[in-house]
Amino acid sequence: MSERGYDRGAAGIRAHIAPGRIWTASHWLRVAGVLIAMMIVGAAWTQTEARSPRKDPPKRPIHGPNYHPPYAAIVVDDKSGFVLHEVSADEPRHPASLTKIMTLYLLFEQIEAGKLSLDTELPISTWAALQNPTKLGLKANQTIKVEDAIKGLVTKSANDAAVVVAEAIGGSEEEFAKLMTAKAGALGMLGTTYVNASGLPAEAQITTARDQAVLGRAIQHRFPVYYQYFATPSFRYKGAEMRNHNNLLGQVKGVDGIKTGYTEASGYNLTSSVRRDEKHIVAVVLGRTSNGARDARMRQLIEAHISLASTQRTAPIIVEANGQETPHQDNAHQGDALQDHAPVVAVAPAAPNAEPPAAERSDAAAAGANADPVPVPRPRLQTAGLPARASKRAATAQALPARRQRLTAKASTLSVPQAISTLRQTRHVERNVGPSAPLQ
Repeated sequence: MSERGYDRGAAGIRAHIAPGRIWTASHWLRVAGVLIAMMIVGAAWTQTEARSPRKDPPKRPIHGPNYHPPYAAIVVDDKSGFVLHEVSADEPRHPASLTKIMTLYLLFEQIEAGKLSLDTELPISTWAALQNPTKLGLKANQTIKVEDAIKGLVTKSANDAAVVVAEAIGGSEEEFAKLMTAKAGALGMLGTTYVNASGLPAEAQITTARDQAVLGRAIQHRFPVYYQYFATPSFRYKGAEMRNHNNLLGQVKGVDGIKTGYTEASGYNLTSSVRRDEKHIVAVVLGRTSNGARDARMRQLIEAHISLASTQRTAPIIVEANGQETPHQDNAHQGDALQDHAPVVAVAPAAPNAEPPAAERSDAAAAGANADPVPVPRPRLQTAGLPARASKRAATAQALPARRQRLTAKASTLSVPQAISTLRQTRHVERNVGPSAPLQ
């Protein structure tokens, strides 16, 4: 057909099609052309992304087979003070988020002193809001209640909440870390240095398994009511549900806290408190290679040693060293603070032959091996030399009236707000019998 004939035929076809339909067909032809072009560009983009070094790697295990952070562990009978098991318990390790136990210790201290309340609104700084996950997603120039910060720390292990607490108490996170280290020294945790409130990676932030066992016991002795927050299974904040990272809560009989932790340098850490059949142990596992390996090791240690714990308290409770002064106390309170300090009770090392074979340190052995041989327990308490006043205070702490014991027992069965009210009654009883001492 000639070009002129083709034009006449096309004209005839157009004459039989409505103008609107001609426009619609043309429009869709253009749309189809655009879509085809986009598909071509998309395919090219996908190929480029596949070659790009910035693309997120495919999902895979976080750590390879050569990931073996340094391991350490300890199990302490809280009532006798005996060390039931230990491995490298005095070797330096990074605490990771176990750091937040001390952050909460100082926060509970402020609440007990009346300087803060559970409803106090704490300001959120830009520095706090910029913390790396895990976090609550706090916004700068807003506020968060003390109780929400506590729950965010014990469940989500929120780094932004840790900094909010640090700045509220210490003025800055750096100054708060100094208070933390000073408090560690007062508790006899001489192998521990803090440089931040969260446990985020810091080369100089170190601790030991033994020190973490001391802290895990001390926070319960000093704050029996507030300690119950560590058993919080989940926490809802601004519509988001946050489950406690401690997988042993509700899964292992008697576990009532306290805290997990992880960084690449530290490995997977866990401090656990277990009350079963009137026995109480505190165990620490540092440097496992996964959550599962850490939990399996802790389960094994609990089941192997809880039966060896005492049902009667023969060891003094852990309190702050006599004469130690923490930097955050002003001069107006120094006299009272010195009176309130009592002897520190430190847990001494177990026998050198208590360390199990090297094969036990592997994850496979930790999950499936038989229970460790347990050394014959012997007293391992070291008590600093005490002035007459401190000795008298220790005797008073051992002989508080039965009413105080009943009140404390009642508090342990109540919700935290109810228990706080009961604790105030307990404090009143303490004032009647003499200088206050930490509750057992």
